[in-house]
Amino acid sequence: MSDTTPAQPEPRHVPVMLRRCLDLLAPALAEPGAVVVDATLGLGGHSEALLSTFPAARLVALDRDTEALKLSADRLAPFGDRATLVHAVYDELPDVLDRLGIVRVQGVLFDLGVSSMQLDEAGRGFAYAQDAPLDMRMDQTTGISAAEVLNTYPPGDLVRILRAYGEEKFARKIVDAVVREREREPFSNSARLVELIRTALPQAAMRTGGNPAKRTFQALRIEVNGELSVLERAVPAAVGALAVGGRIAVLSYQSLEDRLVKQVLAAGAATTAPPGLPVVPEQYQPRLKLLTRGAELPTEDEIAENRRAAPARLRGAERIREDAR
Repeated sequence: MSDTTPAQPEPRHVPVMLRRCLDLLAPALAEPGAVVVDATLGLGGHSEALLSTFPAARLVALDRDTEALKLSADRLAPFGDRATLVHAVYDELPDVLDRLGIVRVQGVLFDLGVSSMQLDEAGRGFAYAQDAPLDMRMDQTTGISAAEVLNTYPPGDLVRILRAYGEEKFARKIVDAVVREREREPFSNSARLVELIRTALPQAAMRTGGNPAKRTFQALRIEVNGELSVLERAVPAAVGALAVGGRIAVLSYQSLEDRLVKQVLAAGAATTAPPGLPVVPEQYQPRLKLLTRGAELPTEDEIAENRRAAPARLRGAERIREDAR
């Protein structure tokens, strides 16, 4: 975002790959009564665009972050009862739809990872570039903080988390340093952890790949919020909620998320028939049609407008059959 007019505050975030998301979902959302789910409401940029672009559609939007829900409620207030905002994690989608009496939806959008608001609010502890309490909970009303993970998890569990969720090659070195330091004084703030990581890593590892704390912070955030296990349940649930002709679009920001999304959508787009059948019976036919060739990337213009779009990967699919009975 540029700051050419400092006297005029700009919107707090630019929705990532907005035009492409709208284009992917458009064929499913034109009919009156279409329901679209924004599974990751955040600051409401995608939701506002969905409601504006598809005036016949109804929106159901989920977020686990109570602060995001408050801000988005103001932003979406002009749309009245076309927008239903729900405090929920996105793997709770089936329960939310059930409570609302909605059997099938025509569109689902996921914009994964950390919202702009969570990154920009220093006190949330998501950003390694500024000192803040090590919290990292997307829903601050529940769960354990990143500081509690660092201070209480056994060393073996910390190594596993850094390797699995941060793809951190030097997990053992970092954890050895964490364990030494936490015995001296428990961790509470991000700057101390960033400094510890800088000291623990070999000099050669500091020269590439951006901030050396990035992978550790990602790993802690995923652990604190259970992001991958939630996503593992949420994407199949969203596909299951789609009506025939309904569409799903998923924006992910790191390889672990994208791989999981790819696997779910690819499985839905594949036949389940035993090999060698001359004709594939209906119950084995694919349930999904992929709408993107691999993962689509943001354009250079989009990245110039919003640097947080740079790692984004977009995948989409259309529901073409009901599940076999």
